[in-house]
Amino acid sequence: MSAAAVERPHGDRPLTSEAIRLMERNPGYRVEIIGGQILASPPPDGPHGDVLTDLMAPFMAAGLHGVESRLIQGIGLWLPSGVEDYAIPDLSLVDADYRDHCVENNAYEPICFRLVLEVTSSNYRTDLRTKVAAYAEAKVPVYVIVDRKHQRLHVLTDPNEVKYENHRPYAPGELVTLPDSLGAKVTLDVAEILAVGRSKASE
Repeated sequence: MSAAAVERPHGDRPLTSEAIRLMERNPGYRVEIIGGQILASPPPDGPHGDVLTDLMAPFMAAGLHGVESRLIQGIGLWLPSGVEDYAIPDLSLVDADYRDHCVENNAYEPICFRLVLEVTSSNYRTDLRTKVAAYAEAKVPVYVIVDRKHQRLHVLTDPNEVKYENHRPYAPGELVTLPDSLGAKVTLDVAEILAVGRSKASE
């Protein structure tokens, strides 16, 4: 179950204002506020986007982009760790009524998120450490990481307020069936996903 809605006090938003300035000065950057810290990520490479496109296919084939849920890239997730905190997962599976859960700054309450997914880039430590804690605290039920750096796919489930109780890494050659809580059966081929995400620099 995801975190319940929490009232956010109104007032000055110095970090949000700075985040907006950073985005205006650096087109294509993803700017997030996690744990009261601004994180700015440069535009990803082509294979990063290629992986995301391929990953959407099994979710859509399972009917998860429809009446009851929606599959969305780059949607803001409000984090309960701070008044201005929010993250922008690469891909999210959300309830179809997510529009009713907008908090502010185009970020939505965790309660409508079924899954978040990140594809690592140069800032892979953020996805593997910082965001694990952030998404667990927000009680997002499933967190999937396509770890291009270490050639693994991670599935994290059963969040508490500090971490995910279950964290299973998968290697090429394995198939991953995601939890039934998503609303349909989704199976991922680790080798295929990682092959698509491989950049020339890593070959």
